[in-house]
Amino acid sequence: MPQQTLEQRTAARLGLNDRSVAATLDLLNGGATVPFIARYRKEATGQLDEVQIGQIGETYQKLVELDKRRDTILATIDGQGQLSPDLRRKIEAADSLTELEDLYLPYRQKRKTRAITAIERGLEPLANLLLLQRDADPQRAAQRYCSDAVPTANDALQGARDIVAERVSEDADARQRVRNLFEREAIIRSVVKKGKETDGVKYRDYFDFAEPLRRVPSHRLLAIRRGEAEGILSVSISPDETAALDRLERQFITANASKGCREQLTLAIRDGYKRLLKPAIETEFDNMSKERADNEAIKIFADNLRQLLLSPPLGQQRVLAIDPGYRTGCKTVCLDAQGNLLTDTVLYLFQSDGQKQQAAQTVQKLISQYKIDAIAIGNGTAGRETEAFIQSLPLSEPRPAVFMVSEQGASVYSASDVAREEFPDKDVTVRGAVSIGRRLADPLAELVKIDPKSIGVGQYQHDVDQGDLKASLDTVVESCVNQVGVSLNTASAYLLRYVSGLGPQLAGNIVAYRMQNGPFTSRDQLRKVPRLGPKAFEQCAGFLRIDGAKNPLDNSAVHPERYELVGQMAKDLNSTVAELMRQPILRQQIKPDRYVTNTVGLPTLRDILSELDKPGRDPRETLSVFTYDARVQSIDDLHEGMVLEGVVTNITAFGAFVDIGVKQDGLVHVSQLANKFVSDPKTVVSLHQRVSVRVLEVDKERKRIALSMKNG
Repeated sequence: MPQQTLEQRTAARLGLNDRSVAATLDLLNGGATVPFIARYRKEATGQLDEVQIGQIGETYQKLVELDKRRDTILATIDGQGQLSPDLRRKIEAADSLTELEDLYLPYRQKRKTRAITAIERGLEPLANLLLLQRDADPQRAAQRYCSDAVPTANDALQGARDIVAERVSEDADARQRVRNLFEREAIIRSVVKKGKETDGVKYRDYFDFAEPLRRVPSHRLLAIRRGEAEGILSVSISPDETAALDRLERQFITANASKGCREQLTLAIRDGYKRLLKPAIETEFDNMSKERADNEAIKIFADNLRQLLLSPPLGQQRVLAIDPGYRTGCKTVCLDAQGNLLTDTVLYLFQSDGQKQQAAQTVQKLISQYKIDAIAIGNGTAGRETEAFIQSLPLSEPRPAVFMVSEQGASVYSASDVAREEFPDKDVTVRGAVSIGRRLADPLAELVKIDPKSIGVGQYQHDVDQGDLKASLDTVVESCVNQVGVSLNTASAYLLRYVSGLGPQLAGNIVAYRMQNGPFTSRDQLRKVPRLGPKAFEQCAGFLRIDGAKNPLDNSAVHPERYELVGQMAKDLNSTVAELMRQPILRQQIKPDRYVTNTVGLPTLRDILSELDKPGRDPRETLSVFTYDARVQSIDDLHEGMVLEGVVTNITAFGAFVDIGVKQDGLVHVSQLANKFVSDPKTVVSLHQRVSVRVLEVDKERKRIALSMKNG
């Protein structure tokens, strides 16, 4: 049977078509980005989505690394003169890094062990004798191996057992048997360390805890590991010891073993398991369970981030934004429709009636002077009070719509290098207010400037692998930016860097070119940007929009490589491209089958026709105003049984957090999300969803609010 190629092995692991995987890898290796491949190369990939394309790249790279390790192991063992044909076959057939390392373990250079010491003292033949299991009196046999270094027969037998114990622990089949037992039956246990009961009170649920490892949810495992890292908990993972020893004894002790050899081997196997094999496999499962918990937590964070970045935008409207505060006042800014800062001031609402009256006059003047369309108010400290103040003002019609906006991450942005570059002459308070206003107008364009970990839509984000977290979140940001599309003439360099094929350098070059030469009038003009070559143009052009361009396709998701095709469609109907995009009756006459070629299939043609129907349409939903219950301003206003409207602010594995208009979000536990069993909160709620909740419990001391979405 011919050996499979890396492409075929990748396809087999993912259960995908060989041809689609090979084509995808060719595109990835040729410098194409995941968003570009998913959007513009559907015929080549068989319409694989972004997740599948990403998995192909990751799986292929893991297989490359696996093969490199395989070659290293083969060369090392061969260099030792111990590579038998059978061992070579096993190594070449190994399908995982764990299997490879198990096979290599006996040949790996190691520090001096008890077994190595015993071998140096000439006791390996005695160990082999025990493993043959024929000698009726191992004690007498051991006397032949006594020396100055091995004074007694018992010392000799101890050394022989050390050798057997190490062989048991390094045997690939034995390791797999124990690994299988861990996988099915391992229990994770945690107990509080002596004297840490008071310091670790927040971990009291885990002071005496035990649960099957395969069933423990990610958030619970991460909490236990955090308690362990903080020195509060002692944690162990193990299956039933008797079951493990029974499996090993059945493997290594034959039915006709002599009584004396059986006794010695039983002792050696027990020692090998407890001292060597169990700790090694426990470490494996510790790492494996942590990796699984990390992956689940990262996935939850990534899903939440995607929903947040794709939140409905207000659009290009003039905004008055307020970052509320009691003592230091409410930092207030006015922004034009493009998000540029027009003016800033401070409103004092809580010091005196005179200052409050002056603040009312200031707001009315700003709204009139800058023709404000909407008002954004940060939802943190003093947010509800500030909202009530604005709503009470006698403003002329049409009144600007008032929106409460999440402040999560605004302070991080205001102190960042990006904010300093944008507003070098303004302090952090003004920058924070600007961020609140801009994230109302376009959440995606503003939130990409903030480290996703600071946005507060995950669980245990500081406990998971930070490299994996960053890679996953960067992928989400890139996906969202390219899904929505970017205005070439208004986007910041920070937003442009996430466009397919660009990055920080080319994004900066685009902004510099725009400042020097004025707004772009066509996509083709991108070719004049320094260092933006043909490959970068191919990758980015379809995701950049130019409002008012001479060619209307420049403000659509149709890629420039298909402009000629659309032009032919228009020509066949005796119309122009602009007329084709304006008149549905013309588009209805297009028969896609007529335009299929070797490189353009129906998937691409359907995408083109869909884009001609709604060119440049923002895929995000429309923003609408939400108003909190006026009865509720703080946790003191809540009582059990109260029914309120709220907004989902975060989703975790154990439930959803809901903002009901007080400073603390309430938790709807997964058991309270619906009148049926819910295994995954994401199947019931989404970020920023408006929900009706009932107050179950209010713990003012710990500032915790328990909510329910159940009916009745």
